[in-house]
Amino acid sequence: MMTGPPGCGKSLLANAFHTILPNLTHDEVLEVYSIYQMAKQARTLSDRPPFRGPHHSSSEGAIVGGGRYPKPGEMSLAHRGVLFLDELGHFPRRVIDTLRQPLETGFAVVNRVEGSDRFPAAINLIAATNPCPCGYYGSNEKYCSCSDKVRLKYMMKITGPIIDRIDFVLEMKSQGVLNQAMGETSDNIRKKVTAARKLQRIRYNANYTNTIVPIKLFEEKVHFTEDQLTRVAAVCFKEKLSSRSTMKILRLARTISDVNGDEYVSDAAIEEALQWKIKASLVQASIMR
Repeated sequence: MMTGPPGCGKSLLANAFHTILPNLTHDEVLEVYSIYQMAKQARTLSDRPPFRGPHHSSSEGAIVGGGRYPKPGEMSLAHRGVLFLDELGHFPRRVIDTLRQPLETGFAVVNRVEGSDRFPAAINLIAATNPCPCGYYGSNEKYCSCSDKVRLKYMMKITGPIIDRIDFVLEMKSQGVLNQAMGETSDNIRKKVTAARKLQRIRYNANYTNTIVPIKLFEEKVHFTEDQLTRVAAVCFKEKLSSRSTMKILRLARTISDVNGDEYVSDAAIEEALQWKIKASLVQASIMR
């Protein structure tokens, strides 16, 4: 989740993220294509992951799926790809809360009187939001015209359980683009991500990523030293992080090591994962002040 004033590059980064994802495997291409056929949406047999960016006026049924004869929603149409929710603060709170289960399980469940339907929804969620309705709270460029009550009501939609399920929370600032150095290209980053995904498939002997692999299998295949577990436990206790956040730190540390090509989880990966989660809690606290 990215929070910052208008024009700081949130949407640009979200769209660029799609370019670093590896190509879909043959089975994944057919899987995604089948979902689009079920939803009666146009899609070719492309090996590029889908990118969906629904408008903030979208209903709960449009995001999760539904209808008299249930069809997949935007979550499932973004399966194996990116679901980008721009202006997250403008989405109804009920819609935002529907993200909880799919982010945990990788499936979107539609319940009806006749029964339940479960659609695949293993997504990379990217959300962008302004820190307040006017967008300039905390900005050094323009004065925020929102009252504390209005700002608090705006941000209360995306606090608590949702942020707890998000790995990265970035507080962005407006900067001059002409003075910035060139970063790494998408092609180079995609090669690293592809190699990391390959390591994860080999490790779990299934098409799992570290994010959605069942906890039991994760604990069986991924091992941490006693010092690493003690360090994570101490920080989580100090920062009052939940058990879910603790597990996310371990999953994130394994992913960081995979991207670096390390066979075992390094101490540096543990520290980086801890810093990301601490930063997320600090951003959450700052937007609530």
